[in-house]
Amino acid sequence: MAETAEKIRIDKWLWHARFFKTRSLSAKVVLAGKCRVNGTPVSKPAYGVSAGDVLTFPQNDDIRVIKLVALGTRRGPAPEAQALYSDLDPPKPKEKSAAAPRFDGGGRPGKRDRRELEKLRRDVLE
Repeated sequence: MAETAEKIRIDKWLWHARFFKTRSLSAKVVLAGKCRVNGTPVSKPAYGVSAGDVLTFPQNDDIRVIKLVALGTRRGPAPEAQALYSDLDPPKPKEKSAAAPRFDGGGRPGKRDRRELEKLRRDVLE
């Protein structure tokens, strides 16, 4: 008899590995057909995954490509969850947004800038 590899539901594994806050959120991503296992689209949360499979799924604004290393038995702390997978395409660092621009003809003027503009307008009108 051939041994069957251990498998776990894909939604449960995504939740165990802390990619999604709740199991129902991970199930919604899978149900929407946005998840792939070894390049094959999956649309059932009960689809079985095992160690060695490659998952591709969206998370926030990133596309994650993950290789399963272990299945896990519980949703544990972050270090334990990170040991369940290896990231094949780590997310790029976020660009820091620029601070609100000072009034230089663009953006919204501050109180001091408004007073200076009013002063200029009064001088022109007089």
